[in-house]
This record gives sequence, C-alpha cells and structure tokens, in this order.
Amino acid sequence: MSRPPGGALYSPAFLSLAVELSRYPFDGDAPHQGQAVSRTCGSSIRISFEEGFGSVGLQVAACAVGQAAAAIFARHCKGKDIGDMMSMPEAIGRWLDGTSDMPQWPDLQLLEPAIAYPGRHGAILLPWRAAVDALGKAGGTR
Repeated sequence: MSRPPGGALYSPAFLSLAVELSRYPFDGDAPHQGQAVSRTCGSSIRISFEEGFGSVGLQVAACAVGQAAAAIFARHCKGKDIGDMMSMPEAIGRWLDGTSDMPQWPDLQLLEPAIAYPGRHGAILLPWRAAVDALGKAGGTR
C-alpha cells in the first residue's frame, strides 16, 4: 500500500504552524519591510519589523510549507544578530540541499519532512529571504 502524497509532510503538527501566522499581522508603517517570492512555486511573503526584529509582522501567500516556515521564523527572530540573519538563507539552502548540517534556528527541525520535496525548498526560504531584503534596504521602506 502506498502512502498518500505528502502524507508525512502535512502532519497535523506541521499544519498547525500555519495557524500561528495570525499572531503576526503585517505593519505597513514598520521601519523595516521586505518581501520575497519563490521562483519554484510562486509563493510570496512580505515582512515588517522594528529594530532587533521586534514586532515582526507577516503577510504570507504560500503553501502550508511556506506558512510553517514563516511561523517558525516569527517565533524565534526577535533579538537575532543581523549578521546571523544575513547568512541564514544560504545556510538553510545548504541544509535543504543536503550539503550541510541543519543551521542553528529553534524549531527548524519541524521542517525536516519537506527536505524530500525540492519544489518546496523555495517556500521554506521565504521568511529569511524577506528579512534579508528588508535589512538590505537603507532605512527600511514604507
């Protein structure tokens, strides 16, 4: 008997992460704003935050994988070092490609089932890429 598509990927615990996104409303007046779009699936995210990644807000148009990644990002981004944040997309990408160990980010292991789905890797990277986009804009954007 074959397993249904995405059976291990879309577990109740994984899907419950998406519900958390309502805790992080996007703030169009925040000093730091960025966005990212996945080239593989078209998912997108907009991010807003205060200095030190305080008051993070997200506007996510993504599959459950992208939503789960966004929730994990939002849970643990506050107070993160800017240098660490800037290197995180590359570190996560290497982990997803199997060329490196899992980077240090709490709850990232919850995304491990998605490693077997390369078409979802772009969605996983969205929140970190959006944060880097925001940091790269001098003085933020409105």
